[in-house]
Amino acid sequence: MTTTPTTGRLEGKVAIVTGGARGMGEADARRLVAEGAKVVIADVLEEQGEALAAELGDGAIFVRLDVSDEASWTAAVEAAEEAFGPVTVLVNNAGILSYAAVDQVDVADLKRVLDVNLVGVMLGMKAVVPGMRAAGGGSIVNISSAAGLVPMVGLHAYTASKWGVRGVTKSASLELGHDGIRVSSIHPGGIATPMAGDGEGMSFDKQAMPRIGRPEEIAATVAFLASDDASYITGAEVAVDGGMVLGSLDGVTG
Repeated sequence: MTTTPTTGRLEGKVAIVTGGARGMGEADARRLVAEGAKVVIADVLEEQGEALAAELGDGAIFVRLDVSDEASWTAAVEAAEEAFGPVTVLVNNAGILSYAAVDQVDVADLKRVLDVNLVGVMLGMKAVVPGMRAAGGGSIVNISSAAGLVPMVGLHAYTASKWGVRGVTKSASLELGHDGIRVSSIHPGGIATPMAGDGEGMSFDKQAMPRIGRPEEIAATVAFLASDDASYITGAEVAVDGGMVLGSLDGVTG
């Protein structure tokens, strides 16, 4: 059962949520606003992002952001600071998926997945760290995947990117801890989102918890890591996967 938002727990925090227009990012944005944060919904999906921001009211704005473009990140951070003040929470959620057998991988697809899923995370951290340092600290939550913990057949580009997110989260947490900036990763399993086809064709019968996850269950973990309740947590990798990884040591076919 998803936890109830803690009213005011994130009061005074300013967050950027990438890929915030739908799916897990939308759930993250809703949860953070519900807990008192001001949220920048950052996405390339302008119509959906603007509609969500309008629905959330004064607690949110929409900014178009291509996470693979450094200038776009600079503009997004400037917009956040102008609207709400220094960014103290970053949720690097944006991601794309590509399926192919290892001998059928398209190089252009590989590079695009890495640009969005991994380079985008690095650019996001680079963009917000100076402001977080000046503000006295903050929390960066990088959304990796169960595919960042165990191998997954046919998801070579995606798996490479998500293991990369896991790695840069660890190195950044070591580097930024003395600045009061916490960096951790979340590793969702199967979650009912548009990117995953809302779980169509996926089986969870052999998983410890035999069901698909809900975006709100990821959002609850994001809110915790963004909050001061997680003040002594950094470099963590949190599997929110219903036990998928526990039963997947020989690989996952999905």
